[in-house]
Order: sequence, then C-alpha cells, then structure tokens
Amino acid sequence: REKGITILAKNTSVRYRGTKINIIDTPGHADFGGEVERVLNMADGCLLLVDAAEGPMPQTRFVLKKALEIGLKPIVVVNKIDRPNARVAEVLHQTQDLFLELVTESDQLDFPVIYAVAKNGTAAASLDDPQENLQPLFDTIVSVVPPPRVEEGPLQLLVTALGYDSYQGRIAMGRITRGAAVPGANVAVIGRHGTLRSGKIVALYTFEGLARVPVERVEAGDIVALTGIEDASIGETIAASDQPDALPFIEIEEPTVRMTVGVNTSPFSGREGTMGTSRQLRDRLYRELQTNVAMRVEDTDRADSFLVSGRGELHLAILVETMRREGYEFQVSRPEVITRIVDGHVHEPFEDLIIETDEEHMGFVTQAMAARRGTMTNMHQEENGEVRLEFIIPTRGLIGFRNEFLTSTRGNGILASIFVGYRSYAGDISSYRMGALVALEEGQAVSYGLANAQDRGSTFVEPGTPVYGGMIVGMNSRGDDIVVNVCKDRKKTNMRSSTSEILVRLTPATLLSLEQSLDFIQDDELVEVTPQNIRLRKRVLNHEQRVKQARRSA
Repeated sequence: REKGITILAKNTSVRYRGTKINIIDTPGHADFGGEVERVLNMADGCLLLVDAAEGPMPQTRFVLKKALEIGLKPIVVVNKIDRPNARVAEVLHQTQDLFLELVTESDQLDFPVIYAVAKNGTAAASLDDPQENLQPLFDTIVSVVPPPRVEEGPLQLLVTALGYDSYQGRIAMGRITRGAAVPGANVAVIGRHGTLRSGKIVALYTFEGLARVPVERVEAGDIVALTGIEDASIGETIAASDQPDALPFIEIEEPTVRMTVGVNTSPFSGREGTMGTSRQLRDRLYRELQTNVAMRVEDTDRADSFLVSGRGELHLAILVETMRREGYEFQVSRPEVITRIVDGHVHEPFEDLIIETDEEHMGFVTQAMAARRGTMTNMHQEENGEVRLEFIIPTRGLIGFRNEFLTSTRGNGILASIFVGYRSYAGDISSYRMGALVALEEGQAVSYGLANAQDRGSTFVEPGTPVYGGMIVGMNSRGDDIVVNVCKDRKKTNMRSSTSEILVRLTPATLLSLEQSLDFIQDDELVEVTPQNIRLRKRVLNHEQRVKQARRSA
C-alpha cells in the first residue's frame, strides 16, 4: 500500500471445506492498472467490491471491463451496508447498468449478489438474512467460480509477478496452466519475441494464508513461486525444455503521462543523498521496469537525464517517493501528457472523471472544469446534500487539479478518474498559478527576510531552512515571479530605537508534499528530491540569466 491505496497485486489462499481458494487483491486505482492486467490471467472468477454509499467508481469500471473481457465469472459484493448513507438498491441498479454496458457475453449478466460489512467479517445472500460470518460469501465462491482451466501436456507457466529475496535472488510467480514442475527440473524460458534460453528450477513454493510454503511438486492450476531463474521477466513463459510452447504475452496499456528524471544540479547536490550519479539513476530506473510493467524509461540526448512514462501522476509520484526513501537524490520536471499524431492531427489522452462533493462547492467545480476543457456528462443530486458530477476531461487538465480541488472543498470531496482513450486535442488550457517567490542568494532563511517575503505572498520555508539562489521559497500574490532575499537579517546598530525590540510574527509556512510540488511547478521549474527534503527551484538558477532568457523568448 502507498498513499492509502493498494498499488501492488498480492495473493493469498484459504482452505474452505476441502477446497483451496486463491485470492488476489488487485489495485483499484487506474494508475496501477498494469498490476490488474497482468494478474487477471491467474484468476477464474472475480469479486466486484462496491461501496453501498459511493456506488461504482471509475476504477470499478476499469477492473470490471478487464475481468469480463477475459471471461471471468463475476460475484458482486455490496460492502458497507451499515453506513448511515447507504443506498443499497440504487447502487445495485447502477452496478447492473455498468454490467449491461461492459458485458461481452449474455451469461455474464447473471451474477450473484452478496451484502457485506467487511470490517465486521459478516456477509449475507440477502438483506433480510442475518449477518453472522463470511460463510455465504465462501459458499457462493465455491458454487459459482469454476475450477482452473487446465490442459494436458508438459509444463507451461506465465510469469505475472516478480519478487526478490536477498538469499534466494529473484522469485518468479505465476499460475501453471499446463503440466507439473519439481525442484531441479530443467526448463526453457521464452521471451517476448520468441527468444529461448535455458534455466533450472531451484525451489518451488505455494501460498498458504499469507506465507510461502516450500513444496516438492506443483501441478496445473496452482499459483506458485519459483527460484533459480535469475533473469526472468514479467510476461515471459517458463515451459518444459523438450516442448517450449509460449503463452500469449501480456499486453499492457501504454503510458499517458511522462516526466524527466535527472541528476541533481542544485548547489546542495551530494549533501543528503547517498546515490545520485547518472549511472546509479539509470540502473535504478531500468531495474524498475522488471516489476513495474506499465512504466517506460528512455534515455535522452543528455547523459544526465531520463524520460520516465507512466499511467498517471500518482504512478510517477510513487516511483519518485520510493527512490527517495532508498537514498537517491535527483531532480524531476513537471509531468506532461503523451500526445499522438493521428491522420495528421494531434490527439491527447482523455479521462472519465467523477467528483462527489457538497452542493456549495458545485459552482467552483463546474467553473474549474470548464477552464480545464472538461465537459459535464452527468449530474446527480444526493439526498444528503451532496452532488455527484461526471466529466470527460483531457488528462492535461487534471494535472495540478487534485490539490486545488482538495483545498477549495476543504478536503470534503472525492475525486476519481480513469483513462478512456485518445481524442482530438482540446485546445490550450490557461495556467492560473500565481508567480513564485524566488530566493536571491544562498544562506539560511531568517524571520526578518521571511516577513518581508510574506508581504508579497505565502512562503514555503521556515526560519533556519538552508536556501540557495534560484530556489522557490513561496508563492507571489500576483502573477509574476519576484526575487526575494529571505536571508536578509535586520541591520544591527549600537543605537536603540522604540521599535527595535518588536518581535517578527510570521504566518506559518505552507509545507508542500511531493504531489503538491509536482502540481505546483511550471515548465521552467524543477522539483529537487532528496531523502531529507523536497525543494522547488528554477531550471536556470541565476537571476540575471533568467532575465536575459525571458527577453530573448519575448
């Protein structure tokens, strides 16, 4: 989990009345759809979990669409039916409408419904039945979900996940679709383009509860983990060496957002991180591709920067946060969308956006969406005074909107989106960000200098914070950038005055998170990321050079 959501698919198993049930928890967030797409191949059925108050969200549509496309047997679980604002009948109706829109076969419309309160560990097949335990849910799984579809023949396994153990090395995980495997067996590994290489299984594990249990033999239908194949990659097939038949390679949707990751070039470079050279950054980014199948990394024409593409802002932000925790220091640019040229015209990614908030914020939302080229497709008034608004909006228009939305609604709102495809370029989107307060020189921020800066706007640093020339220390109350000297202290003399002892009172600094920093910066700015700090800066640190550059481009 990261940022309060599941970002990696994990599997476990339980035994119920002599039947082993493998359970895979997949992310619901569309930014981590690559995880969903690759693990669905291991499943025979799916539990569609729907909140009894919120109803189906955009992520629900995304995961259900993928599951129905490969023919999984669905079971709908309406959860949190004990919530005061639960609207079970209406939510079930919305779910049925969603199925009507997405089904690929008519028999998929015939699905059982379970009503649950998951935190209490209770479920029932009807709202009138008593909620005692989860037995009704497990009974439904056993009766509805078919056993694994297996074929006769030698070993075939599609690698759908990778793990790492400091003692055993790389661990490949997947479901055996054909044959059996034992430790010590020689196997063939088939790459994306049909390339063959040999390997040997050292150890085999199955999943019992949350633990990996070593076994001496696994057969078709088992979800297994195996060691010994150090260069295994997601999507490859592990097959019998005497009959190396490849399974279809997992197709993952292409990234829609990208940003530049580069070597930290600030004056504070090398002070806080343990790894920050271009070679270390490149090795780490390309290593991420082994497990993060929806991400792309490209070298640029500069040796010290790399282009990283992902499924959304959050997808990229979590990579940055993970690298930061590992001790890396680097700088990143503002996320931008990936466009395509179709029939000579520019096309850009669009998203289906759902917003739930109080009615009083509806004016702000509709105005903000219009400014960002969003088109309202649906509006629903809830009985509790909330409104549910649906929009089609360019992904470009959502960059930077989440924090603005949370600030304007005072955190009282839900925002969720999902990629729906590429469409014609929607037109320019005006930037409404105010100008930046930029530090003039290197030193330590002091209260006197910050008080002068706060006369111009809000500050992002506290007294005692080290700053450097070109570092962004606040936001101007007007639209242009201003250079301020936050290191300037009160001039000391040997003369006393009636006002010399007056304390400087500062408004508390606004400390930006990583996501807020990525949302805040413009194209001529960067975010400096180190294990200890997140700083905002101008690409060109020298004030005079920035002025000359602005004149040349004017």
